[in-house]
Amino acid sequence: MPLNFDNTEIAFSYLSNRELIKEYYIFKILNQPGLSKLGKSFTMKAFDLGLPITGLVKDTIFDAFVGGETIEESEPEIGMLQDNNVGTILDYGVEAKNDEKQLNGIAGHIESIVRQVYRDQQYHVNACAKISAFANNELLEKVSNKTTLTAEENELWERVLARTNTVCAAAHECNVALYLDAEESWIQPAIDLIVETMMERYNTEKPIIFQTVQLYRHDRLDYLKTLHTTAKDKGYILAVKLVRGAYMEKERERAKELGYKSPIQPDKAATDSDYNRAVEYCLEHIDEICMCLATHNEESNYFLEELLQHQGISKHHPHIITAQLFGMGDHITFNMAADGYHAVKYLPYGPVKELLPYLLRRANENSSVDGQASRELSLLKKEIKRRKLKVFL
Repeated sequence: MPLNFDNTEIAFSYLSNRELIKEYYIFKILNQPGLSKLGKSFTMKAFDLGLPITGLVKDTIFDAFVGGETIEESEPEIGMLQDNNVGTILDYGVEAKNDEKQLNGIAGHIESIVRQVYRDQQYHVNACAKISAFANNELLEKVSNKTTLTAEENELWERVLARTNTVCAAAHECNVALYLDAEESWIQPAIDLIVETMMERYNTEKPIIFQTVQLYRHDRLDYLKTLHTTAKDKGYILAVKLVRGAYMEKERERAKELGYKSPIQPDKAATDSDYNRAVEYCLEHIDEICMCLATHNEESNYFLEELLQHQGISKHHPHIITAQLFGMGDHITFNMAADGYHAVKYLPYGPVKELLPYLLRRANENSSVDGQASRELSLLKKEIKRRKLKVFL
């Protein structure tokens, strides 16, 4: 049977009637940009003023997009995903503030996640991290620009490499895949340098360390091909997560302000084209490249299905993974899992206040003109009608 992302019975089977209705109303608010903007503004000001709104946030948007404040709080969601043949990528959503003590603390916490996942073999769980959680952003920018570092900066850079290596070594030792995110273009060269070093070190036998490739950048398809050549030459398995990208407005504004050519594709069609070509390229070399197709775009997942059928590649191939964020794209995740794909969810967790930047990004995505909320809303409404629930729609 071909994939069918309109099957809401499968997509929302894990939600009780009450949870389904709650989810519907959250997305209904997010789908109204004016109301959503007001809510975001109120939330930020309330936190700044120290108002007691943590409970309200936790019971609404936090509950919709986050597993919990701790791994232990997130275990019911991890178990639910496992029951539906969906894996979990744990995302400690706390963002570092360029303080060495904080950077050490976050790196240590992510290492502990990896080791905890290894000890608890009950669930299929992997981990993810940002290199900016291990490094000062200013230092990453200097390394990216190939600026000569001072003796003190060189020492800080060595600490960055040591922190990253400690986490990656733990992932390798525990056989837990570690997905390292792509970030802004002005710090990405330093990130590339680190991740490529870790892949060469730890991907000799199987894909453990994943590099993220943002295809909304016009140079990243060529980068993917260069990565593959390098991996073959150096004898390691290339592991990549393919995404469209997350910093478009920021990238374009900075390029305009500083007077350089924007790294972002001219339009969505160009991004979609490069994304599809990247998927094709990975499948052409599937025994040498492990690919995580991380997208909420339905057409990209249908395209994957078509390519697999055309090339005679099994959807069960261990080098093919599909991924969506927790709380979004359930119609993709659960239907692909039911069809036999290796589907996973990115599951953030952490203190409510610390995850506010992440939550606001999700709210922005879902309240934009071409955001996710309209599609999510229509599917939730369809499932409510299918269950014959009496709800004001």
